[in-house]
Amino acid sequence: MLKRATLLIVILAFALAACGPGQLTVMTHDSFAVSDEVVQAFVDETGIEVQFLESGDTGTALNKAILSKDNPLADVFYGVDNTFLSRALEEGIFSEYESPLLDQIPEQFKLDPSNHALPVDYGDVCLNYDKGYFTENNLKPPLSLEALLEPQYRSLLVVENPATSSPGLAFLLATIGHFGEDGYLEYWEGLVANDVLVVNDWNNAYYSEFTVHGGSRPLVVSYGSSPPAEVIFAETPIDAPPTAAVTSPGSCFRQIEFVGILQGAENVRQAQQWIDFMLSRRFQEDMPLQMFVFPVNENAQLPGEFASFAVIPDETAQVSPEAIAANREAWIRAWTETVLR
Repeated sequence: MLKRATLLIVILAFALAACGPGQLTVMTHDSFAVSDEVVQAFVDETGIEVQFLESGDTGTALNKAILSKDNPLADVFYGVDNTFLSRALEEGIFSEYESPLLDQIPEQFKLDPSNHALPVDYGDVCLNYDKGYFTENNLKPPLSLEALLEPQYRSLLVVENPATSSPGLAFLLATIGHFGEDGYLEYWEGLVANDVLVVNDWNNAYYSEFTVHGGSRPLVVSYGSSPPAEVIFAETPIDAPPTAAVTSPGSCFRQIEFVGILQGAENVRQAQQWIDFMLSRRFQEDMPLQMFVFPVNENAQLPGEFASFAVIPDETAQVSPEAIAANREAWIRAWTETVLR
């Protein structure tokens, strides 16, 4: 009887451990950031320990998730955006989960009606300009994509290569959405004729070539959140950003980032709790000053710098995730042949 009772106690202990809070692994791209105190709030609330697995840029991280889908590296994957969403869904890496927090998210962000990938944040890739340069040179900044072809803006623009840069790809998609598949290459031919400069990545474009940071180009492809970032990171406090974003209709491309539970995840219940937390106000209000993205939860409040200096476009360029998935590589090849030949 004693041995049987001991065995029952051992079985009960294992059962309780299995039902306990446990651990959770969250796979992310390398740009993911969250405040320590926000993560600790989740741990305190749930008892779940969270481990983050940085896995490269968005495309690299997605490739890792796809290659390991039969034996997933994590429970949750955050960071796939609408330029890669269709591929993630076609590969079947996510399990369906309808978070109760979805009721607080506007429909415009819900690009997966099956709820395998849930929206977390968004950001707009837009032209940014150096306000001081245009004032000093008595020149109006270009307020549309078409304006960039005008002779007064010759040799003023730097962009990122869409084959090697996420904002570079987003800007290419903005031109496709704005001018159409039949017109975007002609537009890029015009930019080449107006001496556009192409560099490999955003850091080089923004911090080496942009006049605000010592370069020679007062126009750069960056983000709608870059002006408030200039205020936040200014070495000497400033009252207003030295830059502004161009947000005219169809001139920006909106990137939306998603999270999902990986198929075959060991800790599904914990994964659901983490996703609910990511969509909650506590996490959503932390994101702007961590990753310089905007929350999708309509109840989340923006920090003061965002509220004062970020301008959200009323109308962005539209290219569906399905069209991107089907044509991304062909569009990039055509762009490369047109611009870098």
